[in-house]
Amino acid sequence: MKQADCFDVEERLARLSGLGDQLEVFSRTVDFEVFRPDLELALAYSDGNKGGRPPFDPVLMFKILVIQTLNNLSDERTEYLVNDRLSFMRFLGLALSDRVPDAKTVWLFRERLTQAGAIERLFDRFDATLRNAGYLLMSGQILDATLVAAPKQRNTNGEKVDLREGRIPQDWQDKPAKLSHKDRHARWTLKFTKAKRQEDGTLPATDLAIAFFGYKSHVSIDRKFRLIRKWKATDAAASDGARLREGLLDKTNTASSVWADTAYRSKANEDFMDKEGFVSKVHRKKPHLKPMPRHIQRSNAGKSVIRSRVEHVFADQKSQTGLFVRTVGINRATMRIGLANIVYNMRGFLFLERWRDRRTLD
Repeated sequence: MKQADCFDVEERLARLSGLGDQLEVFSRTVDFEVFRPDLELALAYSDGNKGGRPPFDPVLMFKILVIQTLNNLSDERTEYLVNDRLSFMRFLGLALSDRVPDAKTVWLFRERLTQAGAIERLFDRFDATLRNAGYLLMSGQILDATLVAAPKQRNTNGEKVDLREGRIPQDWQDKPAKLSHKDRHARWTLKFTKAKRQEDGTLPATDLAIAFFGYKSHVSIDRKFRLIRKWKATDAAASDGARLREGLLDKTNTASSVWADTAYRSKANEDFMDKEGFVSKVHRKKPHLKPMPRHIQRSNAGKSVIRSRVEHVFADQKSQTGLFVRTVGINRATMRIGLANIVYNMRGFLFLERWRDRRTLD
């Protein structure tokens, strides 16, 4: 069997480029070095005076998290594919002979960032990159939330009562190993969905209510570029509307209009937006036991044309990156959702830059 040499590798990489290697485009478009200061601050590695094997480069490790998020990979699968795929190696700047981080190293790196609460700073760092590239907030913003599934918990009724009241069940306290696998922050909620038409062509009288367990991702996107500008992670049972007053609105957006569905319509929110100088474009609710006035129907329909743009964000995240929380606890869920939001913005940045280049050529 012929031994592979550097020329064979270069030829294979050139072929991957010709086939459209997305990660190669990431490397050309996104300057990952901008994340280094925040990564080094969060990791707080020693200076190496005490000896020992030096840690992997933090930017390389962060790029591994990007690969993992893009492809919805577990830590073990990430380790295997980084060793197996030339496109992954090129993206990370690794040669065939270089040492590759194992699954435990990837987990420890992500855990260290999680404990340091670094994901918000990393998100803001890339948002600054977007602004410096000219993608400014000048067209208003759209708010919405989506449910993010997590592994279901099988708890007794007594354990559920303890969790709702903020207590750790006694049985879990006596068994640390069991406690470490119990998610005390994820919650059950009901997800309402439109009922499907039956075989005889009729529709059920009510929508379907599906039990759902996990977390919720709240986002605010800018109207023009559809990039995520503000976000927050909560348990699945948290109210959508209450998040509006918890930093989800971006005051730097020079256009004051705010679009959202009826879940965000409340007197408290309307008063808050009026006080902060925002113009509410939030859908109005149907009057109780009364038909919806025609003028409100027309107004809501016009708002929906704009508000629906946020649905594409969630559809992209779930179809392209398989947004799902494999971990335990709100801090790790926040890390997972935050990474998904950064990667979504990176992919959006690639699209916008490609569109800008095309317009320049025209």
